[in-house]
Amino acid sequence: MKRKPDARLTLCLVVCLMTFLLMPIGAVAGSISLSYANFPPAPTFPCVQMERWKTEVEKRTNGAVSIKTYPGGTLLGAKEMMDGVIAGQADIGNLCMAYQPGRFIVTNATSLPLGIPNARTGSLALWDLYKKYQPEAFSQVKVLTMFTTAPANIMSKTAVRSLDDIQGMDLRASGGAAQILKAWGANQVGMPMSATPEALQKGVVQGLFSSLEVMKDLKFAESCKYVTMTDTVIYPFAVVMNMDRWNALPPEVQKVIEDMGTEQAEWTGTYMDQHVKDSMEWSVKEQKVDVIALDAATKKAWDQKLQFITDKWVTDAKAKGFPAEDIVADIQKLTKQYQ
Repeated sequence: MKRKPDARLTLCLVVCLMTFLLMPIGAVAGSISLSYANFPPAPTFPCVQMERWKTEVEKRTNGAVSIKTYPGGTLLGAKEMMDGVIAGQADIGNLCMAYQPGRFIVTNATSLPLGIPNARTGSLALWDLYKKYQPEAFSQVKVLTMFTTAPANIMSKTAVRSLDDIQGMDLRASGGAAQILKAWGANQVGMPMSATPEALQKGVVQGLFSSLEVMKDLKFAESCKYVTMTDTVIYPFAVVMNMDRWNALPPEVQKVIEDMGTEQAEWTGTYMDQHVKDSMEWSVKEQKVDVIALDAATKKAWDQKLQFITDKWVTDAKAKGFPAEDIVADIQKLTKQYQ
């Protein structure tokens, strides 16, 4: 004889199914696991923003997403970050676009000497620029956010107060800074930031050209007792995700992450600016660093020597089919808007 289904059991199963379907994000804690690769050491600002982003995503998805971070190049190095994420070696990666100037032409325009005054302004301008132009260079990944360094300045073992002082000086710098230093009469020496402390000790370089948080983060204030405030250029970064991994995320998780794009750009820029301020206060107080401010006439003379860099970028970018003048004009407009 066929047994009739127990009505109470049926009701219980229906309730359980509806409960499961209506469960909020995170009801199954850590059900989505993602890897996030970064190349600088853990205490530096790109990794600080990474940890903040990880914490916020895990919290806002109620634990449904679990993110394991890999700072210091332990999973992917700086120059292999983009291709490593595309290949799936990491689900998410943070890259500095200045390391590949010919690949990220549109977004690297923010590293032209256009007077971006701080990291918050630079980060928001860069993010808006990316959203407007959607460069082909990022077509194989999902871009989660972008941000920039604070402006680059000269940290040196001897004082730089004029263009005469910088002639022939060997300075560590990356990316487009080579053109800047050459225009001023200095020599750019390319090397990883991690190798710079030893290079300073051995006299291979007499200083470096970078944003000033490294004075404290990497203890450059112990060797470089002079900082010349040129406030010249920023360097752009992007956080990208493997496209297949992105497409596999539930829509509600995607929304959480997408909603954080602008917020994370602004948070990182604001953090960076404050971190630079704290770093320099420490350098002056604890390491007796001398901060050299260029007067208006001197600063103008230094800046005028760099105009050719923007002019050449416009010519080269136009030849490759990019709306170069529009891009520069947009950066200048966005700089004023966010400044």
